[in-house]
Amino acid sequence: MNVLQNILDHKRIEVGEARVALPLDELKQRLSVAPPVRPFREALHGERLAVIAEIKKASPSRGVLAEDFHPADLAREFAQHGASALSVLTDKRFFQGEHEFIHTVKSAVNLPVLRKDFIIDEYQVYESRAIGADAILLIVSALSQEMLQTFYRLARSLGLGVLVEVHSAEEVEHANAINAEMIGVNNRNLATFELSLATSVDLKRLIHKDAVTVSESGVSSSKDAALLRQAGFDAVLVGESLMTAENRGIALQQLVQA
Repeated sequence: MNVLQNILDHKRIEVGEARVALPLDELKQRLSVAPPVRPFREALHGERLAVIAEIKKASPSRGVLAEDFHPADLAREFAQHGASALSVLTDKRFFQGEHEFIHTVKSAVNLPVLRKDFIIDEYQVYESRAIGADAILLIVSALSQEMLQTFYRLARSLGLGVLVEVHSAEEVEHANAINAEMIGVNNRNLATFELSLATSVDLKRLIHKDAVTVSESGVSSSKDAALLRQAGFDAVLVGESLMTAENRGIALQQLVQA
């Protein structure tokens, strides 16, 4: 079984349990007191390459990335050193994330926050808005075209930004078909977890011209960032290389200045 399928299988169980613990109707009632949404797409659209700095404690491929893990401190450090937006892992089983990290991070900084998780059910879209996320990730390879379109429209109706993630030419077609406003190319093959920046370079030309484009995973140097900017990307999403850097602030600055 590949890594993504294993994650999705567990996520279905997790969402089922969440629906029992807090029924959808009750969850929807919480939206009325959810904090205002911060514009995510706008934060990535500028003259320079924007960096979405990712806050995550662990990953399936690397295990624990930071034993001394304090989301608020990380958010402040990333904001201070030039991040345009933040990505926060909320998956508990595989990334040791928590829903509460969204509130913690938003209370610490004014940057918009992407909820990074595996969205497979409308319940999670409402949940994302309720816990204070400003944007969500929809992974094309995890969803049918109908689900992708339905979740995308629901998220936008709730005011959430949506980063639609692709990994192949076929998946770009699916993202283009719903006219996704933000499209992210994942350089990591979610079946094998192998990395290649060539994935972004190859797929960029296929993405519709109005989309804000993000290259995700595998960006670890100013050289990588410069390559992706030259390829036409608006932003990069950087996680493991920042979380494992000896000096995270300097590492982020080097990417921002690329």
